[in-house]
Amino acid sequence: MTGKENPYLPELATIIKVIDETPNIKSFQVVFNDMEKQKTFFFEPGQVGQLSVFGVGESTFVINSPPTRKDYLQFSVMRVGEVTTALHELHEGDIVGVRAPLGNWFPYEGMKGKKILFIGGGIGLAPLRTLILFMLDNRKDYDDITIIYGARTPPDLCYKEDLKDWEERPDVNLILTVDTEYPGWDKRTGFVPTVLNEVAPSPENTVAITCGPPIMIKFVLQNLEKLNFKDDHIITTLEARMKCGLGICGRCNIGSKYICKDGPVFSLAQLKALPAE
Repeated sequence: MTGKENPYLPELATIIKVIDETPNIKSFQVVFNDMEKQKTFFFEPGQVGQLSVFGVGESTFVINSPPTRKDYLQFSVMRVGEVTTALHELHEGDIVGVRAPLGNWFPYEGMKGKKILFIGGGIGLAPLRTLILFMLDNRKDYDDITIIYGARTPPDLCYKEDLKDWEERPDVNLILTVDTEYPGWDKRTGFVPTVLNEVAPSPENTVAITCGPPIMIKFVLQNLEKLNFKDDHIITTLEARMKCGLGICGRCNIGSKYICKDGPVFSLAQLKALPAE
């Protein structure tokens, strides 16, 4: 087996830009050192990759740039542990390892012609971002696009440039919220599941896609069911401590599924078929 065939061997990539999203979240734009790899690399919206700091380790992050924009790959990293702290200490020009793409993706083909409802919280906007940008780049294929997004405070909102753009677009309905009152904040306040209930979107010909903190997802899923969304029209992502990314080590196994290979994207109907863990 050559190095090119070894699925455990990361491709070398160079950080070309670091964006401070929030006080503890940074986005890294990277390009493969192998220019041919950069040209031919293909992934689907929602797929993930293993990002590695040599000598420290690797962690899984969604590729949150869309496949329609191939100048670079973007990964957003919340500083929570050893690998993420090491990533936060890197700068433009530094080298990282990338193993990607891994996992499944959002079923966007089946969403064509439908209304799309995105519901995100905090860093949970990362996987939604890749699909939002993909759909905006293929805008004619989709009906209304509504985005409900919230965070603890305004400084905790990610992708502020994107939010500004989406707010100004006539073909996007962006609803922003923060948990509680904040100086200078003139938009909604309240937790995302509560705002979802207040907006009360119609389930008619609508697919809902949600990602965020587990407690947020729990109540969003409950509220979507109360709003009569069908289980197969509710899509979310699962988090797990993936290690191999290939469905071999069993680290992210739930029942007969491996989050790294069969996920991280699941419909609520698929989740209900998994054992409670």
